[in-house]
Amino acid sequence: MASSFTPVFTTEAPAPLPQFSQAVVYNGLVYCSGNIGIKPGPTIELVEGTVKDRARQALSNIQAVLKASGSSLDNVLKMNIYLTNMDNFGIVNEAYDEFFKRDIKPARTCVAVHQLPFGTDVEIECTAHLDANQT
Repeated sequence: MASSFTPVFTTEAPAPLPQFSQAVVYNGLVYCSGNIGIKPGPTIELVEGTVKDRARQALSNIQAVLKASGSSLDNVLKMNIYLTNMDNFGIVNEAYDEFFKRDIKPARTCVAVHQLPFGTDVEIECTAHLDANQT
C-alpha cells in the first residue's frame, strides 16, 4: 500500500514559487526544498550582509518548515549546501554550527555551483524524519 504524499506550508518561511512545495512528507520523512536567505513576507529580497547572514536565514527558514511538518532540526538526516564560492565554506559552517549543536551531526554535502536563484550565494536543503509521535 502506498504512503500518503503531503505538502507542507507555513507562513513562517518564505512562500515557495508555484513550481514546488516548501517541503513534502512521505513515508515518515520530510523532504525540504532548497532555501535561500530571504525572510518570510510578500517580497523576495535577500537578507543584507554576508553569506553567513544569508545561511543563517536559510537555516531559520528550514527550521520553520520542519516545525510545520512535525519535525525539527534535531531530526535532520541529510543536509545539502550549495555555494557559489567555496571560499565561503568556513563562514557558512559558522552559521551551521549555531543550529546544529548536538554530538551526532547530520550527513552533509557542500558543493560549489555556478549560480543560484535570485543571485544568492548559498542555498540549503535537507531531509529529516518526523517526530516519533507524528509517524
